[in-house]
Amino acid sequence: MAKKTDPTKDGSKPGRIKQVVQSYQMTKTRDPRIGLVLLGTFLLAGLGGFALMLLVYRSTLVVPIVFGVLVGTLVTMIVFGRRAQRSALAQIEGQPGAAAAALGLLRRGWQTDPAVGFTKQQDVVHRLVGPPGIVLIGEGNPNRLKPLMASERRKHERVVSETAITEVYVGNGPDEVPLRKLVRHVSKLPKNLKPAAMTDVLARLKALDANRSNVPLPKGPMPTSMKGARQNMRGR
Repeated sequence: MAKKTDPTKDGSKPGRIKQVVQSYQMTKTRDPRIGLVLLGTFLLAGLGGFALMLLVYRSTLVVPIVFGVLVGTLVTMIVFGRRAQRSALAQIEGQPGAAAAALGLLRRGWQTDPAVGFTKQQDVVHRLVGPPGIVLIGEGNPNRLKPLMASERRKHERVVSETAITEVYVGNGPDEVPLRKLVRHVSKLPKNLKPAAMTDVLARLKALDANRSNVPLPKGPMPTSMKGARQNMRGR
């Protein structure tokens, strides 16, 4: 009798420890001091937790030591996750689809549709739907992006005219949002769309996308190096 395999245990997927090691190696290539930073973080946070518990449990060292190790480990993982995210963003910056990959760091309640509009020169407009409403995110040459963004805005206004539409340009120039700050920027946008209305908006956008012409996506692979950073940030 053939043995049933557990679909949750896929040998082709790296384990949690291997994912952390891979993320660390990737981060170290762009952040050579990461090891010293994490060690210093663990020691400082651990000593702080130890000293705090020592004030409460003066009769024993076991609880303060255990608490110090736990605090040190937790703070170290948080710092590592943030630096790994920063390194991953630096690695994919400038590649087509980098903004869409970075938006994968957003928590639940958001939907990202990559490359709803693009040019032959690989200027891309991504669509993000969430609490602020519809956010059109452009990356590429600003001169080519402006007419593309205006075209996409008009298309969306025809089907969801009552929904707020925000335009964001990714880059390091004036009036642009750097890739490393993109997630924070969209997260802080004013909330205009209630969760109950989001389903209706998504249904209308699906109809809009169904009427788009079948134009091939921009050449080149979409960045995937954010996967490890996303899992570290979310504790997966």
